Amino acid sequence: MVPPDAPADAPPDNDVLRACGLHYAHGGSPALLGVSLGVREGEIVAVTGPRGCGKTTLLSCLSGRLVPNSGEVWFNSIPVHTLAPAARERLRRDQFGWVADTPQLVPELTAWENAALPLLLAGTGHRTARRTAMEWLERLDVGGCARKRPAALLQSQRQRVAIARALVHTPSVIFADEPTAPLHRTDRTQALRTLTTAARSHGITVVLATHGTEAAALADRTFALVDGRAATSPACSLSA
Repeated sequence: MVPPDAPADAPPDNDVLRACGLHYAHGGSPALLGVSLGVREGEIVAVTGPRGCGKTTLLSCLSGRLVPNSGEVWFNSIPVHTLAPAARERLRRDQFGWVADTPQLVPELTAWENAALPLLLAGTGHRTARRTAMEWLERLDVGGCARKRPAALLQSQRQRVAIARALVHTPSVIFADEPTAPLHRTDRTQALRTLTTAARSHGITVVLATHGTEAAALADRTFALVDGRAATSPACSLSA
């Protein structure tokens, strides 16, 4: 639902996600310098560039984890940059999935409970949530770890559980920040293919930050960042 005070100039219909002129600084140190980006529904976009170029900050602004110092972020017709904190939290919980470069699991929960968490928070029944979580864990070859807690898992297993958690509720957009960084090469290939194949089959949009070529090769297109600026940036007019 569009907030009643939302500006009229929402992004084009074919853009599920759009950023216009984003600026952000960490403690006075610029991280984004006027970045604009449009992402179509169901598209897989790889945000590329060396470490420290602003990839994580861009994904954080797009997902509502950070509010840009200036500029706009739209998810469909919703102006993410003007939402109240509680509304942004609901948006992230209901519509987005997030995979960080290190697994961020709840230590007190088992692997399947961690994977099922978005469903459980949304009120899905325990049995249905467990079954769905198990399906994703099996696809990622960690079904045998379902009853173990994170401390008993290898780093690579924990990261696969985090990927399952991002997919389990079939979000509109998954933001993946170097999602295979903790994995060995063979594991990276499988996890990336599972993520991208699942996204395509379910119509999930993916914004994937990476400094490697393997992940970028699986994307529909790349968006390069250099020192907080886009190598090439689309025209974007900000709302008044």
